[in-house]
Amino acid sequence: MHRRVGTSLVLGLLLSACGGQAGSDQTNAAASADETAGPARWSDKTRSQLRQAIQGRGAHGLDQMRFDASASDDAALTEQALRYANALARGASDPTKLYKVYTIPRPSPDLKAGLAGALRSGDLAKWLDGLAPQDDNYRKLSAAYQKLRQQPQSGDAQVADTGEAIKPGATDPRLPAIVRELVILDYLPPDAAQGSSYSPPVVDAVRRMQADYGMKSDGIIGKEALAILNMSDVDRARAIAVAMERLRWLERTPPATRIDVNIAAARLTYWRDGKIVDSRRVVVGEPDTETPQLGSPMFRLVANPTWTVPRSIQKKELASKGSAYLRANNMAWKDGWIVQQSGPKNSLGLVKFDMKNDHAIYLHDTPAKALFAMVQRQRSHGCVRVEDALGFAEMLAKDEGVQDEWHRARETGEETFVKLPREIPVRLLYQTVLFDKDGEPIVRNDPYGWDDRVGSALGFKAGKALRVQSGAADVGP
Repeated sequence: MHRRVGTSLVLGLLLSACGGQAGSDQTNAAASADETAGPARWSDKTRSQLRQAIQGRGAHGLDQMRFDASASDDAALTEQALRYANALARGASDPTKLYKVYTIPRPSPDLKAGLAGALRSGDLAKWLDGLAPQDDNYRKLSAAYQKLRQQPQSGDAQVADTGEAIKPGATDPRLPAIVRELVILDYLPPDAAQGSSYSPPVVDAVRRMQADYGMKSDGIIGKEALAILNMSDVDRARAIAVAMERLRWLERTPPATRIDVNIAAARLTYWRDGKIVDSRRVVVGEPDTETPQLGSPMFRLVANPTWTVPRSIQKKELASKGSAYLRANNMAWKDGWIVQQSGPKNSLGLVKFDMKNDHAIYLHDTPAKALFAMVQRQRSHGCVRVEDALGFAEMLAKDEGVQDEWHRARETGEETFVKLPREIPVRLLYQTVLFDKDGEPIVRNDPYGWDDRVGSALGFKAGKALRVQSGAADVGP
């Protein structure tokens, strides 16, 4: 399987999570049985089922990890069964240990009770099969991973490095493959011509890609540019296994109304009553000020927000600025802090989507509209800037029945708060595998280099992580 060209890159991994409850039905039944029956015992049948399940762990991208079902004593078998069950139900790794910040809700089934019930019923296989995500996207990832693993394992890149750089205006047989990769990475539109001539639109796309990754933006496709464009099947399989692991971290039935932000792709998806009603671009944290993976509810809209500049930005970005700069940007000192007043120049724009968390992370508008046209949109200090934020606020206000209050708040011209009648869960996720319009998984680049730590936990060798080198575009959050 190769990275496929998609005309509409749906945030596939954000669109999943409509499956079963990580074995919750089995767990509840097992808990009930545990109260009335004696200790569960391993039988030849359940031993065989455990061995077969572990042998088939490649379906979950877990074939690089060792699980031992050959033990003869029940205690050792139980330990391995629970370890494998936990990998399926909650992930083989713990994101709270892999990342400094990870607060997205995770599944928490009672695996001990579930195992006891499965042993009593003699159907361990059914219980284990129900623990992993049950949605279509997980199954598609599984199928893609198994197909890649069945192929001869080659680390060869998709676009050959012949030692000769491709210069603007040249003709080269590698260019159709290069164009396909540029389409996948969003540097070219889906209908871009795929001839063997290095045409000006392709040159422009390569230059923008080079700028995003801190290279000399000369349009010459040499070793460095090919390193960004190339991904071997080994790299691809690893990325898909990581994507499955990240899905296993997530609760199986998330709130039907929620906002998901894919940090890696810098896209927002708004779910309403179990259906996607909106998707738009966002700007997220640059690689040195990453947007954390949070589960955090939105509880109010703020019209005409003021912005109290954080100490870190104050020291790094504004320490050398004089009073003239502060006045020009409608900033002033207040109680020892620099505060930017409401208005069109405010770094939060005209609306802030307030969220409850300990990290001062939220969604907001921005006066820097040009950033949304960029391909790599990891360019903020950590907060999430929303494209057409006023339009999104209007949508939320209407859906939540506070449209009149929102209009009155905006008309004041001053900072005004509109509480939502119910909090809307927001999940800031990180997924480097998306789905094209045909539902096929495609692998994007890893802007923060965050796939390595997950891949390592799953037993994979480190892959190539080419981090974006954008630099913050302004002093905004």
